[in-house]
Amino acid sequence: MDFNNLHELLRGLYDEMLPLSATMATIAKGVAGLGALFYVALKVWQALSRAEPIDVFPLLRPFAIGLCIMFFPTIVLGSINAVLSPIVKGTHGMLDSQVLDLNKLQQQKDLLEKEAMLRNPETAYLVSNEEFDKKLEDLGWSPNDLVTMAGMYMDRTAYQMEQSTKKWFRELLEILFQAAALVIDTIRTFFLIVLSILGPIAFAISVWDGFQSTLTQWLSRYISVYLWLPVADMFSAMLAKIQSLILERDIEMLNDPTFIPDTGNTVYVIFMIIGIVGYFTIPTVTGWIIQAGGAGNFTRNVSQAAMRSGNVAAAGAGAVAGNVSGQLLNNGQKS
Repeated sequence: MDFNNLHELLRGLYDEMLPLSATMATIAKGVAGLGALFYVALKVWQALSRAEPIDVFPLLRPFAIGLCIMFFPTIVLGSINAVLSPIVKGTHGMLDSQVLDLNKLQQQKDLLEKEAMLRNPETAYLVSNEEFDKKLEDLGWSPNDLVTMAGMYMDRTAYQMEQSTKKWFRELLEILFQAAALVIDTIRTFFLIVLSILGPIAFAISVWDGFQSTLTQWLSRYISVYLWLPVADMFSAMLAKIQSLILERDIEMLNDPTFIPDTGNTVYVIFMIIGIVGYFTIPTVTGWIIQAGGAGNFTRNVSQAAMRSGNVAAAGAGAVAGNVSGQLLNNGQKS
């Protein structure tokens, strides 16, 4: 499953549905025209009743909004997206650079871990078929040697099963991490499509006296939702940077022959859980950048979902950490 293709699919969906706002613009023209008529008539009547000169500048507001409705996809969405797109590209570039460094460091650490286990005669046969066969050849056919052979096969099988289980759990967390990002991106795309298609209606309603705040609320909500993606990329880049620093420290420690590497990747599991929970806080963080009302219920629901997913992921991580601790204790007792 390639999640990058799914994210690109959502981008294409937004671009394909954006022209539908032209249909709503036709309806919005009538609503805005009627609102402009009442708005201008009210302002002129108030000025005449008070025997005051008519201020023409405020009367231009409905006509300016009407022009925005007529050319809504070009003037409004085109200008807003043009301003915000560099932010998205910049944060995505940060993420790509951090992920690239992380992948290189992970490959280097995996190689050093294997070399560290090969240096230890007690663990070399677990990761190397050649060392396993060589150790079998050094044994004879006495009862003690047969017992040792059986123990070697059992240890090797247990090691492979343990590694397979840890790999499966790690891949599961990676899928959940990517799924959390996809959920945020899907909801973001849905909100942007709704705001874009019904944007002309919001502009038309803002022409009516008493509904002027509709225009600013629409703008703030659109910008806030649009910034979900840059904030998500910055959060992922931060996690990747933290993991890169941890890998760099482990690589330095692996140069010490006495250092025992953490093959359970416990730290990696912990940060994956933090990433899963943290993705659902993106709407709240974006609300701090630009204030946008009307999403309180959604934020509360997202927070509750994050708490439930965090409890499930933490339970799984606790089981893995307990397993690793038990193995360390057993190894200490054997030694």
